[in-house]
Amino acid sequence: MRGRAVLLGLVLLAILGFVFLRGPSPHIQIKAEVLASLGPVNITNTMVTSWIVVALLIVLVFLLTRRWELVPRGPQNFVEAVVEAFFNLASQMVGERLARRFLPVTATIFFFILFANWFSLAPVFNAIGLVKEVVPSEEGAAHEGKAFVMEKVDLGPLPIAFTLPSSPDRLQGEAIELNEPEAETKVEEKRAEGKLVGEFLPFLRSMNTDVNMPLALAVAASIAVEYWGISALGLGAYGRTFFNFGKLGRGLRSLRPMAIMEGAVDAFVGLLELVSHLVRLVSFTFRLFGNMFAGEVVILMFTFLVPLLLTLPFYGLELFVGIVQAFIFAALTLVFGLGAVEHAAAGEHH
Repeated sequence: MRGRAVLLGLVLLAILGFVFLRGPSPHIQIKAEVLASLGPVNITNTMVTSWIVVALLIVLVFLLTRRWELVPRGPQNFVEAVVEAFFNLASQMVGERLARRFLPVTATIFFFILFANWFSLAPVFNAIGLVKEVVPSEEGAAHEGKAFVMEKVDLGPLPIAFTLPSSPDRLQGEAIELNEPEAETKVEEKRAEGKLVGEFLPFLRSMNTDVNMPLALAVAASIAVEYWGISALGLGAYGRTFFNFGKLGRGLRSLRPMAIMEGAVDAFVGLLELVSHLVRLVSFTFRLFGNMFAGEVVILMFTFLVPLLLTLPFYGLELFVGIVQAFIFAALTLVFGLGAVEHAAAGEHH
């Protein structure tokens, strides 16, 4: 009996959200929204999020480690346990000696991505922001994107705009597709009714849904990997991993067919190795970007469709995906670093 009552309550909750709490269908775009411009530099919402993430991490680390003691307890015990768990996992993958060497970079990448992914699940993301009013008379104003029809109120000196939730006679908030032929007329009608018609620019958006952030992390990880390889073998010897034309040159000078063939194979393998290192940037970038952008789209759509209840499982899924993507990025950095150092050691032995 109790189980049926709970199930009935959950169904009623979902129906309540579907009928009374739906907003306008979200406008989804890959490009980050620009909030302001400082000369040639555009300040996007993903940039703002990244600054907040860095600031919160600095404050969090300071608060957790300001009373460092020889015998850990409280917050210090928690921090040491987390770092030690990551170190033990890295040691199983690359060995204790290399784990100590790789830990600063890989642990920073892991915790930075993890905190950013989980922080982006806060309810303020994609919900509060600026409104860029659509003015139909402006050339090109009604050609792309989506404009929301909002109510306007003045809270003291601060103007506030908000979308009305759905109701039984209107099962979603109002929005106007700006690429429609009649978009300009619809905008004028709503403005005449005293409504605010504008594009929504959220203050905060997950920084990993902007391809620039995963790309920056991929570049940083690749630089660390190449540094580990160069420091293990030296710049010249490590460079010959990619540009190995020595045997080919000797074969051409001696005019020996077998030496030329072997040299050509070595040169081709080196160039393939160079391509594989460049491809890592692409795989690093789009693996993280694709998963986080897809997760954001899923949460946005289910928040629009069924604001209560059914969105919660997807938040749980994104918690899991957030830690998995952080671990994959850090683990691949470890593996590639191990490959660079082992390749250097093999070359030195050869």
